[in-house]
Amino acid sequence: MPRLSWPAGWVAAGAVAAVLLAANITAPPVLAGSVAQMHAVRMLTTVSPSPSASPGADVRPPTGPGDLRACPPPPPPSGSFQGSVGLCWTASTDNTGVAEYRVYMLTANGFVLVASTFQTTAVVTGLGGDRTYAFYVVARDAAGNVSPPSALVSAPALGAGPTPTPAPTDTTQPTKPTGLQGDCVPDFNGTSLCWTGSTDDVRVVGYDVYRRTDTGWARVARDLPATARSFTEAGYSNVPGQQYMYFSPGRSYVYVVVAKDAAGNVSEPSDLVTSTVPSDYPTHSASPTPAATCRVEYDSWTWPGGFGANVKITNIGSADIDGWELRFAFPEQGQQLTSGYSATWSQSGRDVTAVNADWNATIKPGASVHIGFNGTHTGANPDPRSFTLNLRTCVVS
Repeated sequence: MPRLSWPAGWVAAGAVAAVLLAANITAPPVLAGSVAQMHAVRMLTTVSPSPSASPGADVRPPTGPGDLRACPPPPPPSGSFQGSVGLCWTASTDNTGVAEYRVYMLTANGFVLVASTFQTTAVVTGLGGDRTYAFYVVARDAAGNVSPPSALVSAPALGAGPTPTPAPTDTTQPTKPTGLQGDCVPDFNGTSLCWTGSTDDVRVVGYDVYRRTDTGWARVARDLPATARSFTEAGYSNVPGQQYMYFSPGRSYVYVVVAKDAAGNVSEPSDLVTSTVPSDYPTHSASPTPAATCRVEYDSWTWPGGFGANVKITNIGSADIDGWELRFAFPEQGQQLTSGYSATWSQSGRDVTAVNADWNATIKPGASVHIGFNGTHTGANPDPRSFTLNLRTCVVS
């Protein structure tokens, strides 16, 4: 098993870190085999900001954390950290300041949040020994804007860690998928990738596929069969209640593949693979048109040269809206978004997009979320005429 060495700066911080770590978690659960989705988290410093809607808040996300790497935790005054991974990265930048970093770890249930800190270091404990774990980090500002994800990094846990009771019979990870190749399915009007199968000491039972997004890694395929050697993504869903994903013609998307065994062990992510959407990729139009599952109320007020708007989105469907993207177009060329709140806002030409924040991503049936923005205008300031949520047309009231 690879061994990690302690940088001198970490040693000096050992005593302080040990006190802080002991105050965080007193009895960490064990991470091994099929219980790999449970974990304990220890950080040098933690923070839990609660974003609140405030007109005029910034809409610019931080830059992504850089140079994510394994960085052994400082040795405590006595004993040692067993079953732990230390991580370090370089700081992100932001126009108003970074409020926190979030660390995500790969498990059989996807990437899960395992640390929140405003330092550029984190320690994850309670991990099974002789295993390698995959992580990425994002930065977040006080307005809720989330950075692009850092690079993925795999790191072995230090030491054996605690032993669960009963002890798992299989703790060996499958080998990571290899031979990744993008655009391998001919004449498919979306993205595609292929790979060489993994091996395992017992057997591989399936594969998950993850796509890199603007704010993390999204699982886009779960439990593909063990015989799967390719994956295609059309870029949208016809199933009511599911989130739509729109692929831009000619744009490239980055994926990784992860193998799983019956005990819940996951492989390291494959190498990155890129697939490019054909330039003639069609926009989505469902046939027949599905019933609307959203209602939008748009209230605006205008002053010379500027205006503000409150937008209320209501789920009028029967299923949860789990993640959303609101789109509309300004009727006039002179209307320009300047700032917004309770969503990540952006504008291209006349087209405006608002993407959910972490804390308002889910809209239950009958529930609503309130978002808003400020803007400028050069004359007329008419309201938008239509809205879509996850590419489905909303009722306007």
